[in-house]
Amino acid sequence: MLIEHLNRQLRERAGQSLTRQRRTAMSPCGSHPRVMHEGVERLVLAFCSNDYLGLANHPALVAALAEGACRWGVGSGASHLVSGHSEVHAALEGDLAGWISPCIPGARALFFGTGYLANLALLTALGDARATLFADKLNHASLVDGGLLARAHMQRYAHGRLDVLERQLQNCTTPVRLIVTDAVFSMDGDLADLPALLNLAERYDAWLIVDDAHGFGVLGPQGRGSLAHFDLRSERFIYMGTLGKAAGVAGAFVAAHPTIAEWLLQVARSYIYTTAAPPAIAHALRASLELITGEEGARRRVWLQQRVHQLRDGLAAMIAQRPSLDWHLPESTTAIQPLIVGDNERALSLSSALEAQGLWVPAIRPPTVPLGTARLRITLSAAHAAGDVERLLTALRIAS
Repeated sequence: MLIEHLNRQLRERAGQSLTRQRRTAMSPCGSHPRVMHEGVERLVLAFCSNDYLGLANHPALVAALAEGACRWGVGSGASHLVSGHSEVHAALEGDLAGWISPCIPGARALFFGTGYLANLALLTALGDARATLFADKLNHASLVDGGLLARAHMQRYAHGRLDVLERQLQNCTTPVRLIVTDAVFSMDGDLADLPALLNLAERYDAWLIVDDAHGFGVLGPQGRGSLAHFDLRSERFIYMGTLGKAAGVAGAFVAAHPTIAEWLLQVARSYIYTTAAPPAIAHALRASLELITGEEGARRRVWLQQRVHQLRDGLAAMIAQRPSLDWHLPESTTAIQPLIVGDNERALSLSSALEAQGLWVPAIRPPTVPLGTARLRITLSAAHAAGDVERLLTALRIAS
């Protein structure tokens, strides 16, 4: 019965153009990877990676990872609370606490294996029965899942509708209030209004959990993220930063008031009951932080913004010249540029047409995005040349 049941559901997904497929990378992460798909290996121009600064294959980070493996081995051996917490893990946490301290004074940081684990830890450990979670409806799946697993009552508000959020806060009767939001929304590329959210948190005695997966390393002075981008400073922030995107390596961290960090260490199941990430990863991440905050990181951020403007100007001109395309380019100043086409089959067809021209641009469909908003999720990197973006624009003209 189980196999029949699953096969029936798989057929239903296929009929709705919702089947997902994997491609196998045959080369390191980069803008021009070799990819195996359906038995055919080819070189493609990729606009689908979250390697926003182009650091995933940076020689300095490759060397740092190798150096870390030579010094610390390839595994941690246990969870952080057993024997897996090494000197280099502790040093990285100190670096990350210092990184965020201009925005969260006195913050302490905890290193996690992934951002998903970090978000599960945050919401399940803090969201007890005395708490209410207030969550933007377009938050990442890890925040949604963390909220569902928490014992707290969860209220969701329509994307960006802070007037709705304020009414929810006004009517809240629990002693603990946690506002939960992405900083940069992963499928739309827009920024949460963090100054206004902080204002609400202060007025209604709430804490503000910020998932900065797509802002860390890219936004703000020295790439210090979305809080620095808005020049915000408050102890009310509980910050999650991902280290496998702009930082080019792997893992994530939570930075917050020391008491919050200690509580997570004591009770967060996705921290306590998982093997610590290899110490070599922490060693490579320390090198990544130096790159991000240095002159090279600054140059890469400038280059990335130039590619964002180039793509948006080209797409806006294309849409204006051909309104019958019925494409929509939402407002986004970040590396995430969604081209909304609406229909699932239409998004898949456009992605396939680009693939035929040697470009890898994924079609994103429900339930990842709302029904009727299937899109190409175009992600830009400092590894892209101006000619790469022009090639994408030309391919879109041909495909349309």
